[in-house]
Amino acid sequence: MADMGAMSEVPLRTRATADPLSERAYRAISALIHNRQLRSGERIVEQRLAEELGISRTPLREALQRLEGEGLVVKNGSRSYNVRQIGLTEYVQSLKTREVLESEAAALAAGRVPAEAIAAARSEIESLRKSVRYHTEAHWHSDDTVHNLIADHCGNAVMARLIKGLRGTTRLFEIAGLAERVDPDSEEHMKIIDALDAGDSKAARRAVHAHIRSLVKYSLVEAGI
Repeated sequence: MADMGAMSEVPLRTRATADPLSERAYRAISALIHNRQLRSGERIVEQRLAEELGISRTPLREALQRLEGEGLVVKNGSRSYNVRQIGLTEYVQSLKTREVLESEAAALAAGRVPAEAIAAARSEIESLRKSVRYHTEAHWHSDDTVHNLIADHCGNAVMARLIKGLRGTTRLFEIAGLAERVDPDSEEHMKIIDALDAGDSKAARRAVHAHIRSLVKYSLVEAGI
């Protein structure tokens, strides 16, 4: 039997102390997926990707395991991975689940978000609106900021974790038509921010309901349904 005292001295690897090469790989692969350089359903060739990133396959696999946990990639067999493919049905079902959870989370978060975080979110939305050229990463960043304010300040860690997991799913589907969502997203996000800032739980719940229903409607129209 192992010496428990000796085991307690072994440091646990946390995200904060993760291998910097693994972290770099994680960020690089996330960007490749979000920029559609790695497309939905595409097989990830580990050796080629490791060579492109200038790292060994060990930190690369650590990054892929983390992405698997976030729902961005799925295992194909014992070792290889594919970018997760999300169909319309799963996307809409995930949005409808988010509508229930995130609307409640927004009501709970209203009045609890720090003023500086509200101000930063407003600034990002305004910059996105005023930008002459479309920037995918800026759009994703603004989207993350708004929705993370809800999850991170709702006071319910389980709800926050579920919301973030579902957002990982819906994001994979939304990548294709993202540019067309800048104006509606910005307007709907600002209404959410206004309600959170005012501490108005009912308005926050309504604003999230409206935003997610807008996403559902848009996706169904695009699909010709």
